Amino acid sequence: MITCFDIGGSTIKGATATAPQALAPLGRVPTPLRDFAAFAAAIAAMVEAGGARAGSPVAISVTGVVDPQTGRVTCANIPCIDGLALAAELGARLSRPVLVANDADCFVLAEAVAGAGRGHRVVFGAILGTGVGGGIVVDGRIHAGAGGLAGEWGHGPVAATSAGTPPVDIPRLPCGCGQTGCVDTVGGARGLERLYRHLTGREAASTDIIAAWQAGEAGAARAVECQIDLLAGPLALTVNIVGPDIVPVGGGLGSVAPLIGRLDAAVRRRILRRLDRPLVVPAALAVEPGLVGAAILGLEPAA
Repeated sequence: MITCFDIGGSTIKGATATAPQALAPLGRVPTPLRDFAAFAAAIAAMVEAGGARAGSPVAISVTGVVDPQTGRVTCANIPCIDGLALAAELGARLSRPVLVANDADCFVLAEAVAGAGRGHRVVFGAILGTGVGGGIVVDGRIHAGAGGLAGEWGHGPVAATSAGTPPVDIPRLPCGCGQTGCVDTVGGARGLERLYRHLTGREAASTDIIAAWQAGEAGAARAVECQIDLLAGPLALTVNIVGPDIVPVGGGLGSVAPLIGRLDAAVRRRILRRLDRPLVVPAALAVEPGLVGAAILGLEPAA
């Protein structure tokens, strides 16, 4: 048995695991943001509550970038761990092995081993949540890449400046990564809201835009059309470079099956490989993919 965690800027969720999907929840606690001692103590308390044997591993899915060479975490959302070699620091405090991976990578690992990517050798996972993210798993193992930045198709100034039929001009927007014109600025929930505002002059939440699109509202339909157009090109390029067998999509928009179906058709029209089956599909693991991915990460060394 191991103890696994899914840690975000708001909440630490914990569970014990004997298999990737055999999770016994340990509940959740607020994430201490600025006090590492409190952060480590919260994890230690949950490990103790779970009854894991001495020396058994702790596996963590965490927001932010994890450098595979140094183990250091870059995480603006949780300042107390930003810049720390988190696995080493926690391992010393807990007196047990600690493994840490990026939450997007854990999502893809979960899908590759136990979800939509099961049975496929190369899985590229795309996340359309608040923004755009992704990760790569090959032969059941995370490909973290140099600096821990593999799979980040949402960043880089590659977003098109026009989209839709007939084409409409799309502004190049500043991105939180410091660049301008990233796919992240027009993809995901916030991106859909920006496109809707640009095209209609109205404000609406992404969930309301999706509902309006499914009800046939013209402004929402135009926003969705443009977003698919803007996402399909960069995702098709990613597919051509990575060569995945399947692309599970997570995040809030990833759960909208008609949207992902439209995106799949648009991507398959743009890639070199010719497929008569879906390539871009909704993620299969709707419940706690971060914990499932962390469990796989922690159980793998013991396999």
